[in-house]
Amino acid sequence: MAKASKTPTINDVARLAGVSKKTVSRVINRSALLSEDTRTRVETVIAQLGYVPNPQARALALRRNFLLGLLHDNPNAQTVLNFQEGVLDAIRDTEFALVVRPVDRHSPTMLEDIRHFLEQQRLYGVLILPPISENDALAHLCLEMGCGYVRMGSALLDDGDHMVASNDREMVAQAVDHLVALGHRRIALIEGPQGFRSALERREGFLAAMAAHGLEVPATARGQGTYRFDSGLAAAQQLLDGPTPPTAIFASNDEMAAGALHAARQRDLSVPDDLSIIGFDDSPIAAHLWPPMTTVGWPVREMGRAAALKIIAPADARAQQHRFPATLVKRQSVAPAKR
Repeated sequence: MAKASKTPTINDVARLAGVSKKTVSRVINRSALLSEDTRTRVETVIAQLGYVPNPQARALALRRNFLLGLLHDNPNAQTVLNFQEGVLDAIRDTEFALVVRPVDRHSPTMLEDIRHFLEQQRLYGVLILPPISENDALAHLCLEMGCGYVRMGSALLDDGDHMVASNDREMVAQAVDHLVALGHRRIALIEGPQGFRSALERREGFLAAMAAHGLEVPATARGQGTYRFDSGLAAAQQLLDGPTPPTAIFASNDEMAAGALHAARQRDLSVPDDLSIIGFDDSPIAAHLWPPMTTVGWPVREMGRAAALKIIAPADARAQQHRFPATLVKRQSVAPAKR
């Protein structure tokens, strides 16, 4: 009876590739501290031998589990889902797994709760969504604990190795430019929740663009929202029932834009003939509404993929990007102003 073939080890790979075990480990861990020639040689031997690294042994050696944590306290479930899908794209066919951890940003024990979570899970790294990504103390906690981290935001809050950010101000300005070019002058804003950097960036982009066109934004043309449908509905009701109702509304996310559409229907206003509406996110709801919603496309999935790669494969070219430009997605909810 033939003797079963021996399972290849890291020692076998090192010997045949003519390198040290540490070099093999660096290749497996996708370290940037290697030449392409060495990396290719080791990867070729790994493929020829069919060597499969032992994730438990690697985790023990690194004192880390091959887990990425996704930390969030975000009322927009679609943003969390899209970012999560991007992370899963990045870790597919690797030994990494994802743990999603909601937190309460208002809790006085938030940082200690996260510290306990990091100690308990021994995470390889964490991905932090807004608004808690805007908390510098959380970033310092990750550094203190030796845990890799990447923050997502609507503006650069950190160096490129720890950041994926969009250009919200510029894109909101483009949305306003689009409405003004179609003859709109009474353009209202439904803001995002207080304390969110994304809400601030989008508000400032809106106000700056309106000022650039010489257009005023009175208090009656600004409604406060929470990124939820019902808040967009309430804000739009207030705006449309005011003394000078707008001909166009920019809502700081698609959920609130959907609420604005509902408010228009309640008042027998036609969208876009009587009222133009633009949202932000390009979430599935924007395309599924009638009429389909013009919106700013936020590349959340791509940001999630790049954020994960910054931690698990920093040498990957896709991990070098930290600014992700949004785009204006034009659909049927916008038309030239009639009044």
